[in-house]
Amino acid sequence: MTKLFEKTDINGLPLKNRFVFSATWDGRADDKGFCTQRNIDAVVERARGGVGLIITGMASVKADGKATPWQLAVYGDEFIPGLAEMAQAIHDAQGKVVLQVAHGGCYANPALTGVEASGPSANHTDKFPPCREMSVQEIDEVAKAFGKAAGRAKKAGFDGVQIHGAHGYLLSQFLSPFFNKRTDNYGGNIKNRARILLDVLLAVRNEVGEKYPVFVKINSEDFLEGGLTVDEMLQVCAMLEKAGVDAIEVSGGTVYASGAFSSLRPGALDSPEKEVYYKDAAVRYKEKISVPLMLVGGIRSPEVAEKLVNDGLADYVSLCRPLIREPNLINRWKDGSTAPAACIYCNGCVGPALKGEGVSCIFEKQ
Repeated sequence: MTKLFEKTDINGLPLKNRFVFSATWDGRADDKGFCTQRNIDAVVERARGGVGLIITGMASVKADGKATPWQLAVYGDEFIPGLAEMAQAIHDAQGKVVLQVAHGGCYANPALTGVEASGPSANHTDKFPPCREMSVQEIDEVAKAFGKAAGRAKKAGFDGVQIHGAHGYLLSQFLSPFFNKRTDNYGGNIKNRARILLDVLLAVRNEVGEKYPVFVKINSEDFLEGGLTVDEMLQVCAMLEKAGVDAIEVSGGTVYASGAFSSLRPGALDSPEKEVYYKDAAVRYKEKISVPLMLVGGIRSPEVAEKLVNDGLADYVSLCRPLIREPNLINRWKDGSTAPAACIYCNGCVGPALKGEGVSCIFEKQ
């Protein structure tokens, strides 16, 4: 596994290996979104477990964009001290960390925010939660909020930021014709639907400067009838490449869909042949896009991870649920173990978080 454990660099950020702890809502912040010691302990455990880069669970860039309870927030300077403690603790554990910044859009929770959810288009169907249409002024305000949030992340000592444009949250909703029915400059063709994402990237870059890593997470496709397609994803990635993004993480699915359409696709992957949910999309990505690719989804064995990198299908291997089950997984593989991750992709780890206990495996850690 030589390539998996070689040192790399992304826009000045040195990484000790090619493994990434992909962002996941961990349900450990306090009721207002302040970073807690529980947040810190969870990510530090993964840093000590050997992962090269940690991407935090999504931090809300606006108070009205909060999607889940006990979610991190970064929409005010008051959140900087707690986040700074997290960044410092990970650095003390010899790790690197990126803050994921997000807005829930139609999946913002009115019970948590106290206001009606808003997204690219109004929705009164049962296809996804009800919401109202954002005005152009509100879209501009959201883009600026992403920029300010990134500036706070940099001030707090994070090594970079990741813009969350996947899984059916706000920026993903704008990209997807399933959610986006607008007829103005933010709807219609893919260039218009990607406009807010590019506005956000520009706002972030203006805040943090050129020599600061900025990543984007995007769906390979939505797996919804009338949703974002692989062809459109590739067009968006080409736009992001031209705009100067430093790395792109490719995932898929949405938070509300179930089964194979979910961003947390369930099911035991009992053979290497069944691994890598978005492999076909990765093949096409590498044919057209030169921005480093972080590939997440259904990767659980070291030989599959090694082959992805050796064959040039991914530059970085992102893992989420396997590292929830086994925080020390990367060290285990580095020490020569060839056994796959113990995670069985049952999604039971979400249950404790919904009770306010934080994301954790319901089985005994191995």
